Amino acid sequence: MTDTFDVLVVGGGPVGACAATLLLRGASNTLSPLRVCLLEPKRPQLPATDSPLDSRVVAISRASERILDSAGAWTHIIGPRVEAYERMRIWHESTSPASALVFDAAETGEPNLGYIVENRLLQAALLGEFTAAGGHLLSADFRDLRIDADAVTVNTTEGALSAKLVIGADGARSAVREAIGLTASISDFNETAIVATVATERPHEKTAWQRFMRNGTLAFLPLADGTSSIVWSADNSLATSLGALSGAEFELELNRASDLALGATRLVSDRSTFPLKRIGAHRYVTQRCALIGDAAHVVHPLAGQGVNLGLLDAATIAQLVLDARAEREDPGALRVLRSYERWRKSEVAFMSTAIDAFDRFLAHGSGPLSRLAQRGLGWVNRSQEIKRLFVSRALGVAGELPRSARLGD
Repeated sequence: MTDTFDVLVVGGGPVGACAATLLLRGASNTLSPLRVCLLEPKRPQLPATDSPLDSRVVAISRASERILDSAGAWTHIIGPRVEAYERMRIWHESTSPASALVFDAAETGEPNLGYIVENRLLQAALLGEFTAAGGHLLSADFRDLRIDADAVTVNTTEGALSAKLVIGADGARSAVREAIGLTASISDFNETAIVATVATERPHEKTAWQRFMRNGTLAFLPLADGTSSIVWSADNSLATSLGALSGAEFELELNRASDLALGATRLVSDRSTFPLKRIGAHRYVTQRCALIGDAAHVVHPLAGQGVNLGLLDAATIAQLVLDARAEREDPGALRVLRSYERWRKSEVAFMSTAIDAFDRFLAHGSGPLSRLAQRGLGWVNRSQEIKRLFVSRALGVAGELPRSARLGD
């Protein structure tokens, strides 16, 4: 017999787990409970307080903080393993760290500019809240699906499921996206991200540091134990050379690339590499199916907005489905899903275009427009009004926001 649900979310990463949990919590006070299933084959556990910090981290914006709080997960996340960063220092290789563009929370009336959180902590907290709210977590792999007029039948390695709405949150290589026939534009940045944890000679001062270079971008993200997570988005040729270096040789190259902004560096973890691609689904929805997070869009990591865009997707589709349900409308109705697509596609396009411009003109450009962009960092530094606009976008509090991302909602 096929299990039947109102919503089936494929992919229990932070974005999928957040969508599923928001749906459950939003329906918790109604007479008719919402049946939500989350398909995730690998469930991480909350890391022990004294275990080493993981190098895979994400930057959580203010809007994402509010969304996670609405999902009930923030209280399980915030703590000694999380670092709030209060400043960002951004500079181009043609200048020195001393002349960096500085964004300071104190200048904008904010307590901080965001939080650096381990990916596994974020995911584990959301999955824990989902199961605590009565959600059905199924440890299985997605195989295929069939869309009928009234429901979608999903085949998994543990059997068949049926749902009125299927949400694909299964990442950049989304099997759901392929199964429902939604196409995507996929292009290569010709860059590779190198991720590692490093100790630095000088304290990070709760500051995120980022240097734009002609062959990529280097970021230092402050961690709670005083170390930093680096994300070095290097041109493929440079990344190949860096990958062939010993640890000591890599540290020397990292010192050069960072301009010793935090003094000499020392690796305290292994290095991981990830090829960088830009992905944009042409459509986010079809009959009874929708894509969120990386299944719908992947942007360059230089602005740290990937997971934040995904959490806004999760909050938006949860709100629209719950609003439709309050009107006794089918959660998989195409009208509801198209409203989600129109809302999020325009917001994602704006952010993606802005991030691509930073990568093109600050990290790789050498012509007149690039020189103008490089000088523009200094102009922005002299204008508090422009800096506040940048901060509001980085915090995710500008644009059209779902209720759970807004203050007081």
